Amino acid sequence: MMQLQRIFYRFVSSAGSFRNVIPVTSRRSITALFKLITTGRWSRERLVLTPFTTMGIFGFIKSKEDDKDLKVTSQKILLAKADALFDQSQYKQIYEMLNHYRDSGDVEILWRLCRALYNMSKTASEVEAKKMIYEGYDLAVAALAIDENHHAVHKWMAIFLDAKSGHEGMKARITQLATVKNHMLRASELNPKDATTLYMLGSWCYQISDLAWYQRKIAAAIFGEPPQSSFEEASRYFEAAEKMSPNFYSHNLLMLGKTHLKLNRREEAVKFLKMASEYEARNDDDHEAKKQALKLLNELGFKTS
Repeated sequence: MMQLQRIFYRFVSSAGSFRNVIPVTSRRSITALFKLITTGRWSRERLVLTPFTTMGIFGFIKSKEDDKDLKVTSQKILLAKADALFDQSQYKQIYEMLNHYRDSGDVEILWRLCRALYNMSKTASEVEAKKMIYEGYDLAVAALAIDENHHAVHKWMAIFLDAKSGHEGMKARITQLATVKNHMLRASELNPKDATTLYMLGSWCYQISDLAWYQRKIAAAIFGEPPQSSFEEASRYFEAAEKMSPNFYSHNLLMLGKTHLKLNRREEAVKFLKMASEYEARNDDDHEAKKQALKLLNELGFKTS
């Protein structure tokens, strides 16, 4: 016991004097603390410790609850960094950072990996893009198996299922249309305030309504009756997204313009197309939306620079 007490004294003394902190801890105070830890009883000696010494000692005997808190804090920092990098369009850096934790079973990490992969695939070669889509799909499936009640998991499952089936041909894509929409609806149900999911639902409705005649025939052959939607339904989703988060996405403005054109609402169409054309471009998506909006405005007879 005396040997253990001497070791404890050396540890406390070194903790108290670390980085030139002047210790005010006496041997008697340390003896009292030692008795408290080993027996659960206070000694009569007065206990006087510096804040730094206390921090050192109780850091040394840190509980499992503290370890859990530290883990949670580390995860929050990691996710915050990933989100900050996403705002800067640093998708590859996000992937490289989060990929170390892909086997952690953490859905917050998995869906952010999906998001990074999807954005990376937009500028990758066709071969690389396909690999990224399949990898993202596998991650989404894994995340869904862990937590089937997470809105972002369903959102990215919808995106990757649609993208994956797109690589597998028209028949495969049409076959998955209803499942894709169901994942979007579930995502919106779990998080009604997510404007991007509302935008995705609007895009789904627009694409179904805009199917060419031969695509409808294929759909009819597969389903008996193809999925149903309308430009009115698409418009409602796009408008709901814009109401939820005004000016949040250049393509939502573009699609509002295109949908109003389909509904012969020229004035409303021009309004949103102009907004899309004047949107501050921060990434390739925004530049593409501006390009399409300007083209449509020119076709409508509006001169644009």
